[in-house]
Amino acid sequence: MKRQTYLAALVALSALDVGGAYASSQHEGNDALAISEANIGLADAVTAAEQHVGGKASKAEYESFQGQRVFDVEVVKGQAVSDVKVDANDGKVISVTADQADHDDSGDRAD
Repeated sequence: MKRQTYLAALVALSALDVGGAYASSQHEGNDALAISEANIGLADAVTAAEQHVGGKASKAEYESFQGQRVFDVEVVKGQAVSDVKVDANDGKVISVTADQADHDDSGDRAD
């Protein structure tokens, strides 16, 4: 139950940050609408990232990565933070990289 509450809160908070700097040509007025093109939901992407790393998600975004649509999920495990890219079509983890220390994620294009 606690995990479901946590996941619901994460999804709600992350919805405010969906889209990043990408704006689909079909959704030029509101880049958050691009998520309608994903085959999996944000909650599924967060679960896949958390299970892959073995930590807890702190942030998730829907964005473009190397020409494909992905969920970029920040996962914390101990003192390490990982950026996990999850394919928006099939939910598979594409890559995991150590998150670079930054003070403003919205200004850090590597995240």
